Amino acid sequence: MELRLVRHATLELDIDGTRFLVDPMLDPEAARPPIQNTSTDDRNPTAPLPSVDLDGVDAVVVTHLHEDHVDDTARDRIDGVPVFCQPEDSGDLEASFDDVRPVSGLVEFDDITIAATPARHGTGDLAEQMGPVTGFLFDGTETTYVAGDTVWYGPVGDVITQHDPDTVVVNTGEAQFVEGNPITMSREGVAAVAEVTDGEVVAVHMEAINHCLCTRVELREHLDAEGVENVTIPADGERV
Repeated sequence: MELRLVRHATLELDIDGTRFLVDPMLDPEAARPPIQNTSTDDRNPTAPLPSVDLDGVDAVVVTHLHEDHVDDTARDRIDGVPVFCQPEDSGDLEASFDDVRPVSGLVEFDDITIAATPARHGTGDLAEQMGPVTGFLFDGTETTYVAGDTVWYGPVGDVITQHDPDTVVVNTGEAQFVEGNPITMSREGVAAVAEVTDGEVVAVHMEAINHCLCTRVELREHLDAEGVENVTIPADGERV
């Protein structure tokens, strides 16, 4: 498996010769207003878009419908490939894409097994307000777990324990509103993931949306202080 972070949660996953584009946010820098009720007012995305070869994409995976995971530019530019998603999102995505394939259990694509995994986009009432979100497990020659927009909680650890993935991708950044706890993985959550897996953890979802407050440097400082060594924090456009 080869992984390239495009930006934020947008990934290119090359698995056994098949390329998946995960959570395509393709808007140019500053194309959208800031997310409201947050501590900053920078326009989104806050970072430029590295190059993306859409012609080389074999399938798209959308973990949920928030605009920082599938935006209007992606809906306009992506065509002619399957789009895997959670069942709750299929109707919305069918308005933009011709071949939408909801995943509620296991599906096969190019000899790769794709499984939906549980995720929780925050804690308490805020998680309900954020709506449904799903992670995805890709089982080919290696196993890759894309946890999605989730905090650290029991089912994430259960997926790691049961499937023993070679790579775990976590959406970090501590996305947060003025009130309430982070709605994505905290730096403590990343350390917890690293503790329960024997694989490599790849931390993404930072420095591209105005309510993601934890930077790459801050995450690395926390992990170093905790003695965590199996976490990679790629730059936008970097291949790992």
